[in-house]
Amino acid sequence: MFSFLKDHPFAVEAFFDRSTVLTFAAPKEELKALLPELLELDTLDEKWAFIAVALVQTRDLRPKGFPKIMGNDFFLIGYRIFVRYTNRAGKRLRGLYILKSQTDKKKMEILGNTFTHYNYTTTDLQQIKKDREIQIRSSQSGLKIDLQIENDESVGLPAGSPFSDWKEARRYAGPLPFTFTYQAEKKEMLIIEGVRENWKPQPVKVMDYHIPFINSLEINNIKLANAFVITGIPYWWKRGRKEQWSK
Repeated sequence: MFSFLKDHPFAVEAFFDRSTVLTFAAPKEELKALLPELLELDTLDEKWAFIAVALVQTRDLRPKGFPKIMGNDFFLIGYRIFVRYTNRAGKRLRGLYILKSQTDKKKMEILGNTFTHYNYTTTDLQQIKKDREIQIRSSQSGLKIDLQIENDESVGLPAGSPFSDWKEARRYAGPLPFTFTYQAEKKEMLIIEGVRENWKPQPVKVMDYHIPFINSLEINNIKLANAFVITGIPYWWKRGRKEQWSK
């Protein structure tokens, strides 16, 4: 009866204290099967497609315009594929398709699954920053990520990355302007547009990582392509809008 609530019925705002993004490259044939119809992969050189793991410390998440005291603080992990969508007007939009989301708060799981299609689950998550090092851990999920922050782009791209330089790699740092959810039974594309400020991704060196969800996808020839950290980001999402396609 209340399924419409999952379609982002109102605008939402938040502040990202820190967003850490690891992007993995794989042959496009490997990721294509993970997408619904109407979405296509956003590829590099017609060969590589990309899946990102975004780890975000979020503060004051609330309906846009509401006082901060009504906001929620939580840690989020989102697993997203970089995609493109051609809308009914023929315009090509660049964005993300979310496979799964994890959070450290049961309240956020409930709210997230009430107002979005992002498949939230709750797990233990811990982020530790010491000097130039960041450690992210989850005992329940088995997740482990160790990063080292450098002052400039002297840090090299991960070994085997398909990107030629950090400028090219930034195109796949996320988040992108749009997020898409496709409801096959309704032939309906839900489009959520995000608005960000102060987006300055800083390259980081990945010292070690183990990401069980990525492993569970059993993607052949997947490789780490880039890693960035971004801090202090005001962010908000517009109300979701739908495009109906013929049944």
